[in-house]
Amino acid sequence: MNRTPSSAAPAREQTDLAAGADGGPSLSNGLKQRHLSMIALGGVIGAGLFVGSREGIAAAGPSIVLAYAVSGALVMLVMRMLGEMAAANPASGSFSVHAERSIGSWAGFTVGWMFTALLCVAVAAEALGAADVMHQWFPSTEPWMWVLLFMVIFTGTNLAAVSNFGEFEFWFAALKVAAIGIFLVLGVLAILGVLPGTQAPGASHLTGDGGFLPKGVDGLMVGLLASVFAYGGLETVTIAAAESKDPVRGVARAVRTAMWRIALFYVGSMAVIVTVIPWSAPSIAKSGPYVAVLDYLKIPAAGQIMNVVILVALLSAVNANIYGSSRMAYSLISRGQGPAVLGKVSSGVPRRAVLLCSAFGFLAVLFSFLWPTTVFQWLLNMVGAAVLVVWGFIAVAQLRMRRQLEREAPEKLVVKMWAFPVLTWVALAGIVAVLLLMLRDDNQRLQLLFTGGFGVVLTLVGLLRQQSLGSRQSEPTDH
Repeated sequence: MNRTPSSAAPAREQTDLAAGADGGPSLSNGLKQRHLSMIALGGVIGAGLFVGSREGIAAAGPSIVLAYAVSGALVMLVMRMLGEMAAANPASGSFSVHAERSIGSWAGFTVGWMFTALLCVAVAAEALGAADVMHQWFPSTEPWMWVLLFMVIFTGTNLAAVSNFGEFEFWFAALKVAAIGIFLVLGVLAILGVLPGTQAPGASHLTGDGGFLPKGVDGLMVGLLASVFAYGGLETVTIAAAESKDPVRGVARAVRTAMWRIALFYVGSMAVIVTVIPWSAPSIAKSGPYVAVLDYLKIPAAGQIMNVVILVALLSAVNANIYGSSRMAYSLISRGQGPAVLGKVSSGVPRRAVLLCSAFGFLAVLFSFLWPTTVFQWLLNMVGAAVLVVWGFIAVAQLRMRRQLEREAPEKLVVKMWAFPVLTWVALAGIVAVLLLMLRDDNQRLQLLFTGGFGVVLTLVGLLRQQSLGSRQSEPTDH
């Protein structure tokens, strides 16, 4: 593998935090520790958990608990690897910077722009989801009106000081954490039979209705795929940490608490759902698993309460995805991996990068209205497996960077990957296994092919740029 340009990469990477692409003002450090802590805590609770879990339950039945536990273990390994690198070298480009430094500039280019595209398309998808919720409440309005409103609000939020982004995410996350916490408490009380009007269900719903694996291993595999993609977006906390006053401490704390957060919020809530009510209950497919449980427990206005929480989760994702995509784009531009004109920083904010990513997201929304089954679907397919590509680059970068850190700067290993390198290889094997599972499903296979094609194009462009840079650096100069 040709790594010629990467030898010059560290010097360029330092500008990622120190200065804009034009050598001007730097990014601010306006995120406080409480912002980072709540972003880490609430970032794990996304719309994928509230909305997407119904498909996983329908496919896997009670074994969805096992599916979320297995995929959660994979995500924990990925976050631990990312945490090790981010704590050693904090950067707003996060894993893109680490991939460039460890593998080559082509790798940083590929994974960085793929992640940026993923978040931009996700902005559109989440904004459309939030607009649908508002349309249900106000049927006389048009969804595009709400999309426009949300895009303007959160573009404005991200154009202002980074502390505004942090404050929005702090309160969004606080509401999500409170909602899921109350749900878990009510569910556990119902399981124990101490909630008024309920009887302890025991294991009847776990072993009845077809057993723990009602649709066999195939159902479990489908549920596993559904659960993997529900975890996407956790990487943003390592991007945000670079704009905090103490990035090393912030990343270390976020990563170290990842295990109990995933176990509690994801695995715990799935266990509550399939224990309290039958996995095949029609109310799960109709209203969603969380609303179905709350209705069963006779919680007043359960549907509207969860709609508010889902709306908050969707708006939080819009806000976080605009932030994450703009910071990744800014990092790429500051390292010469994009047009320098978009790298200007004003008042500590890369406003041109914010406008670029917001405009792309809004353009994707327009595509969803104009060509929902063609152009917009192609965009969704292009980034359908992108999170797995990102995780793969993280694992390979960590394998290479860990050895370098042990030789050159062992004091930077504040967060260490468990049982290195065994668990890193286990994570890589898990990522490959999920990719192979995607090949078994027609829809997932199409996404994998589109994402693979997108990745190949980015890789070729990145390799050409790396070769060009290497040629220019090797040219003799006149003195």
